Amino acid sequence: MKKPILKKIKEIKKCHGIKWEDDYSWIHQKNILEVLQNNKKLNKEVKNYLIAENKYADYKLQKTNKLQKSLFKEIKGRIKLDNTSLPFKDKDYEYWTKTVKKGNYPLKIRRKIGSKKEEIYWNGNIEKQKHNSNFFSTGAITVSPNDKLLAYSLDLKGSEYYSIFIRQISNKKFLSQEIKNTSGSITFSPDNKYIFYSKLDENHRPKSIYRHEIGQDKNADLLIYKEKNERFNVSIGLSSDDKYYFIYSGDHTTSEISYFPAKQKEPKPLLFKKAKQNIIYSLNSWKNYFYIHTNEEAEDFKIVRCKHNDIKNTEEVVPAKKGVLIGGITILKNWMLRSEVSNALPKLFVKNLTTNIEEELIFCDEKVYSPGISLMQKSRNTNKIYIEYDSPKSHSKVYQYNLKSKKKKLIKEQVIPSGHNPDDYIVERKECKSHDGKMIPLTITRHKNTDIDGNANLLLYGYGSYGSSMGLGFSSTRLSLLNRNIIWVTAHIRGGMEKGMQWWQDGKMLKKKNTFKDYISSANYLIKNKYTSAGKIIGMGGSAGGLLMGAVVNQKPELFLGIVMAVPFVDSLTTNLDHSLPLTIGEFKEFGNAKRYKSHFKYIYSYAPYNNIKRMNYPHMLITTSLSDNRVLFDEPTKYTAKLREYKTDQNLLLLKTEMEAGHGGKSGRDGQIEDIAQDYSFIIGLTSGLLS
Repeated sequence: MKKPILKKIKEIKKCHGIKWEDDYSWIHQKNILEVLQNNKKLNKEVKNYLIAENKYADYKLQKTNKLQKSLFKEIKGRIKLDNTSLPFKDKDYEYWTKTVKKGNYPLKIRRKIGSKKEEIYWNGNIEKQKHNSNFFSTGAITVSPNDKLLAYSLDLKGSEYYSIFIRQISNKKFLSQEIKNTSGSITFSPDNKYIFYSKLDENHRPKSIYRHEIGQDKNADLLIYKEKNERFNVSIGLSSDDKYYFIYSGDHTTSEISYFPAKQKEPKPLLFKKAKQNIIYSLNSWKNYFYIHTNEEAEDFKIVRCKHNDIKNTEEVVPAKKGVLIGGITILKNWMLRSEVSNALPKLFVKNLTTNIEEELIFCDEKVYSPGISLMQKSRNTNKIYIEYDSPKSHSKVYQYNLKSKKKKLIKEQVIPSGHNPDDYIVERKECKSHDGKMIPLTITRHKNTDIDGNANLLLYGYGSYGSSMGLGFSSTRLSLLNRNIIWVTAHIRGGMEKGMQWWQDGKMLKKKNTFKDYISSANYLIKNKYTSAGKIIGMGGSAGGLLMGAVVNQKPELFLGIVMAVPFVDSLTTNLDHSLPLTIGEFKEFGNAKRYKSHFKYIYSYAPYNNIKRMNYPHMLITTSLSDNRVLFDEPTKYTAKLREYKTDQNLLLLKTEMEAGHGGKSGRDGQIEDIAQDYSFIIGLTSGLLS
């Protein structure tokens, strides 16, 4: 089968006196947001090209068809299909979630306290059938405080335009008209009369907060707040004590919060603290105090509080610690629970509010693991909580823990039906030196029988943007690679916050290249220390992690056997220059503003994957995208693939797979998500085993 060729139409672009050529810019449609909602509006020539690329990828991957089916069965076989979550006790009901063998979507179930009768108030499989949509994703599923109403939001395209529905639980009668074009979040009022939601503007940005009176005309919804800062988006939530609404406004780097009492009949939001650039804060309310989690005068955050009637005077609750990222808090009647992260390792702490004695919650003897806590009930008058942990090698265990007696009881353990022995795997935490001497944490997971002699293949996963830290939890899917002697390494590179706020600051804006250099340094360290060899590494990253993959493969293609990019942000300069796109303006403080500042333009231009494709050999590459993705438009990987195919000087695989009815997260439903993973893994295993050579 011939390789698909995308038509070239030369366009000379100009900015800051600099000219460059873009032969594939023509595929971008001015009405792209309409295309995301209705793919019938897609340019037919572009659609035919995407279909051709899909057929070509399927043809080249046909040797892995049997492997894909085997992997699907293998991965699904590690999932307990009929699974039940632990219950959460509300005021009058216990609520939990259940999955079933024959369904792809969860059930929401409840039982009145003291009764044995269970009630299914949401069945995702039935709802999916009702809407007869190939894609089906829920934004929120929430029950009113009086337990009588159900509100939920649905995205049926993958473009993240959510519609809100409200109905009675008892008879499933709808009480309001469908509310379209929302961000998907829903907040009930404590009196059960209203819901609050955020509305998307013409650029798919949540800029307005509305209050809808249940049962009334949606056109009469009351505008509560409208954001004027072009960089900021908004959302709304209710405080832990149900006393205040908080309107959160901001971007990745800066926040501003307004608030108003939950009982206020005509909401009049008050500004809590005016936005300051690079100051992030969140707010909660408990027992006459506002609790503020902030990095103001505390680089890696601290927690302070102030009285409701005196917000200018604060007192310290959790002080800042140098080099330690202070997380949020959960307050019970007699206890305060909190988290922190140091050198990419998380910890949990509990403080007795009567004695003011704080101690670390240690319930695992593994060095590298992921701990968590959750509440068992809505009432905070309790000594009992759920504590949970898992690790890269150990499946999840949940305990009921008594904070007072310090006794724990195992109440739920992740079941791997096909079997799993954590002792078959080894987890290591290493540090490697980057180009400037900074030490990068690496989490290395391998099968105990995988020799460290340079012969193993290795998957090096990275992200490195928005301050997002890479998790240390268990993934049953990864066993399919580990069991085939493929080592999995997560590189905690700059751009995340695994080592605090400075770790993020040093991996963004005009320091973004540190992210790429950290990743390359990680690869070189792993080669030097015999975990793998040059040409045996599989690079993997999605979204902003796709930007990482595109940048490093342009610089050091010889390190890699293959690259897997999911919804990759590879035409980053074009996107940054287009201020009409949903995310661009809100990311000025992450990547820069190339249109306004020449220094930003030149810097982004110097690393943007699409603009830096060279005439040289590239490794095997699998690139996936989705037609309805509003975060990273399908334009980007499509143009990137076409240009790369034109420039590359090798015969290695270059495959583009487009989901024609999906969004940023790929296919919907359990089976759909497993299919996506099986496809990626079959490509990886196909390369490492020689099946695709």
